[in-house]
Amino acid sequence: MTPEATAFADLVLWLRREGLEIVLWSTGSVLVARLVTWAAARWTTRIEHREPDTDNLVRSEDAKRNHALIQLLSWVAVVTIYVVAALMVAQRFGLSMSAIVPAATVAGVALGFGAQRIVQDLLAGFFLFAERQYGYGDLIRLQALGVGDPVIGTVEEVSLRTTTVRTPAGEVVITPNGQIIQTTNLSRGWARAVIDVPVPVTADVNHVNDILRDVGAAAYEDETLRPLLLDVPAVMGVESIEVDQFKVRVVARTLPGKQFVVGRTLRAMITRALMRENIRTSAQLATGEPTGTTQ
Repeated sequence: MTPEATAFADLVLWLRREGLEIVLWSTGSVLVARLVTWAAARWTTRIEHREPDTDNLVRSEDAKRNHALIQLLSWVAVVTIYVVAALMVAQRFGLSMSAIVPAATVAGVALGFGAQRIVQDLLAGFFLFAERQYGYGDLIRLQALGVGDPVIGTVEEVSLRTTTVRTPAGEVVITPNGQIIQTTNLSRGWARAVIDVPVPVTADVNHVNDILRDVGAAAYEDETLRPLLLDVPAVMGVESIEVDQFKVRVVARTLPGKQFVVGRTLRAMITRALMRENIRTSAQLATGEPTGTTQ
């Protein structure tokens, strides 16, 4: 047999054995990764269907945690599948594990020095899951390193490396976990709408307090607001005194993430109640954002 024929026979034999295994490992890894992604999507869909009457902001903490955990596990599983497949393919090309391990060690050291930010993101993501800081569906305020204004939005995806948030304007903001320096969870347990009502100094404080208590009672009896309130809005009293006005604070405990809706509605109700009593001021109702509170 000629050398060319021998080489061709060896190539055919390699294609039938190692080549076929390479194709099977490559195709199988893609199929298994897609299967994992599909299973994770089905699992999260089942979680969604368990609470069909609730939105992302008021779903249970267990549902949020399970959703985030599914995203994490599916991400780790897909990465593991591709790494194992790559190692097996490398073996079929004749690379031994004894040669791969030292090279992988050197590459790992180089990656540690050259990609410190990626390692930092992964570590931050690990502690994010371990400490259960927030999860899918939470309304959060993120302050990132080097960014002036914080980002407020609903968590749509959490992985070990990044957090994806959708803002009220519909923008999708992706932030590396290692760059997050402060997180405020506005939807854990319960939230609070805080309204500072400016009143002219000529008004009777006791009368204003009575009006605000009546407004709080009316809000608690309202069919639209009652499902969002945990109790009757409370009048805390005079919060500050200025030259031409004083401010009376009203506080309402709400379902998580509903403090903004409740705050806007209460401001409108308070405005109408004060105008009916001929209590007017040039200042508009305080526009301080309702603050989220955790238990």
